Amino acid sequence: MTDATEIPGFHAIVPAGGAGTRLWPLSRRDHPKFLLDLTGTGRTLLQSTWDRLVPLAGPRGVVVVTGTAHERAVRDQLPGLGEDALLAEPSGRESMAAIGLAAALLRERHGDVVVGSFAADHVVRDRAAFETAVREAEEAARAGYVATLGIAPDHPSTAFGYIRSGEPLGLPGAPSVRHVLGFTEKPDAATAAAYLATGAYRWNAGMFVVRAEVLLGHLERLQPTLHEGLVALARAWDTPERAEVLERTWPRLTRIAIDHAVAEPVAAEGGVAVVPADLGWDDVGDWRSLAGLLPPGADGARVLGDAADALVRAADGALVVPAAGRLVAVLGLPDVVVVDTPDAVLVTTRERAQELKAVVDAVPDRLR
Repeated sequence: MTDATEIPGFHAIVPAGGAGTRLWPLSRRDHPKFLLDLTGTGRTLLQSTWDRLVPLAGPRGVVVVTGTAHERAVRDQLPGLGEDALLAEPSGRESMAAIGLAAALLRERHGDVVVGSFAADHVVRDRAAFETAVREAEEAARAGYVATLGIAPDHPSTAFGYIRSGEPLGLPGAPSVRHVLGFTEKPDAATAAAYLATGAYRWNAGMFVVRAEVLLGHLERLQPTLHEGLVALARAWDTPERAEVLERTWPRLTRIAIDHAVAEPVAAEGGVAVVPADLGWDDVGDWRSLAGLLPPGADGARVLGDAADALVRAADGALVVPAAGRLVAVLGLPDVVVVDTPDAVLVTTRERAQELKAVVDAVPDRLR
């Protein structure tokens, strides 16, 4: 834990959505990955996100946006979350609606504050580096930029988007911040390797810091219909009209990610900045990724859960998740992934973990 000082006027938005399909069968729609302890720390991914944001925004400065189905679980896991700081979505409308609603509501309540958006289901191992990067991003945001944290890539991943950085911004309080020249969606392996060779590219972790007025101004210009709906919701949120306006407006909001709605077009106009950051970051996107976050045992295997329920021999690099309360024995299968839950068992390899979504799409809906 660090002794960070709160950033005056800074508010953190935590979008907590998705089903974590590539971590099935442990992660399900009714209990997605952000509600799980996937790193063996005793804290869920959501709680760990809270832990690193509270020192910067204060307990009253964190807002969580989640689906109505997860509202009670979020409250149970975050007892320090303010009563009016949990925004429940009737249905998922992608990240721009969630982040935009929170930003519009924070502007209604507090004026033109700086807001930062940080996903609920990511891992950040270097807390001090994270805090330093957010402080620099906040400086860039106050200067009128949409700031993003660019993760130092350690391999040519095809699972992440990339940020191309340009010249330094020249802000005294944010010496490492640079202009963003553009965003690229998940490239192929050869392109990713070429990006890393230039030293000018960073992974896009989807963390954005911006003044509320700047974000909503871009949204009004680029997505006027979505902006209109979000502003109407924000104005009604703290009034008796909330339910009626939400029922009428929410289903008509445009489904679009913040990257496509704001970050990409604004970067093309020169309005986005990147903070180069080496955070020990991971989005825990699949079982292969998770295996890399867990310490190996003496036999080279990783176990998530009670080690007494896993018996592993001659299976270096294996990942075993004994979540059904019974013994799981693995013999002679290096790099295998075995996830045992009460109603479903997954057996795959770390190499094929990215393909799991296709399998989940084929299982009965009750098991999703």
